[in-house]
Amino acid sequence: MGEKVLIGMSGGVDSTVSTLLLKEQGYEVEGVYMKLHSKPGYHEIHQARAQKAAEFAGVKLHILDLQEKFNEKVFTPFIQTYQEGKTPNPCALCNRNIKFGAMVDFADKIGAHYIATGHYIRHDEQYLLQAHDDTKDQSYFLFYINPAIVPRLLFPLGEKHKVDIKAYAASIQGLESFASQGESSEICFVETTYADVLKPYVNVDQEGEVLDLEGKVVGKHKGYMHYTIGKRKGFTVNGAHDPHFVVEIRPKTNQIVVGPREALECHSVELENVNMFDKRQEFDCTVKLRYRTEAVNCHVVIHGDHATVKLETPVLGIAAGQAGVFYDGDKLLGGGWIV
Repeated sequence: MGEKVLIGMSGGVDSTVSTLLLKEQGYEVEGVYMKLHSKPGYHEIHQARAQKAAEFAGVKLHILDLQEKFNEKVFTPFIQTYQEGKTPNPCALCNRNIKFGAMVDFADKIGAHYIATGHYIRHDEQYLLQAHDDTKDQSYFLFYINPAIVPRLLFPLGEKHKVDIKAYAASIQGLESFASQGESSEICFVETTYADVLKPYVNVDQEGEVLDLEGKVVGKHKGYMHYTIGKRKGFTVNGAHDPHFVVEIRPKTNQIVVGPREALECHSVELENVNMFDKRQEFDCTVKLRYRTEAVNCHVVIHGDHATVKLETPVLGIAAGQAGVFYDGDKLLGGGWIV
C-alpha cells in the first residue's frame, strides 16, 4: 500500500473518478465529505452520493462539519463584500480556508501526507499550473492557497478532459448515474441569484439614485447590491438612447454611477493581500481579472502585500473584490484582491 491520501469527495463525477484513479495508482485513499453550508436538502443528496462513491471505490469516508468555519471565513465575508459595494469571490476564500486549509489540518490529524481534490489544475511542486482542459481550468480560484502546501497536493484530473472523465464514469458498471449528473453550480450556496442569498441578512431592495459621470441624477435603481461593475440592465436612465453601464457603486449613499462603455476602461489596477508562489517583486506577465476572461499582458510591481499592475491594453469593467491572478504561460505566479 502506498502513501496515504485524503481526497475531498462531493458526490460528483470529478471527485469520484479522482478517487478511483488514486486507488489505481496505488495510494492508500481515504475520503472526506465537508458540510460547508446549511442549504436545506443539499447535504442529504450530496452526502448520500459521496457515500455511494466511497463504497464503490472501497474507501473510508469521513464526514467533516465545517459549517461554522465556512460561515466565518467564506459566507460572512461574501455578505460584507456586497455591503461594501464590491463583487465577492467566495470560491477563492473557500479554497484558502476550507478545501486547502481545514482539509489539510484534517489530513494531518489522520496521518495523510497528500491532499487530493477533483479540481482541474496541475502543479510542478512549487507553482500551480493551468489544466490541460482549458475550458475547465480552475487555477484562478486557487491563487490564494498557502504556497507551502503545493508539494502535498494531488490533482488526478489536471491532465485530463472533462468529456473523458464523464465517458470513463459511464463505462464503469455502477457509476453510470455519476456520469449523467448535472454540473454543480458555480457557487455551491447560490441556487438562483446572489440577491436572493443576501435578502435574509441585509436589505437588498432599497431604491436609489442613478448618477451620470458628472454627478447628475438621471434615473433610479432597485438597490446597489443588485449591481456589479459593467452591468447594463436593471436600472433606468431617463431619455437614454445608448446603452449605459455601471462604472461605480457608492454603498454609503446607495447610488450607482453609469456611463458609456468606454468609461469602463481601466489601464491599471491595484491589488491587496497579494499571495505569491515565489519571491519576485517586479516583473512582466499576464493577468486575469475575472474567471471567464482572457489574460492580458501587464507589468507588476509588488510592495509588501500590495501590487500595482499596469495593463498593456485596457480592460473593461474591473470589479473591486474580484481577484487579479498573474500567469507566465500556464504557470500561476500569484495574485491578489482588486481594490
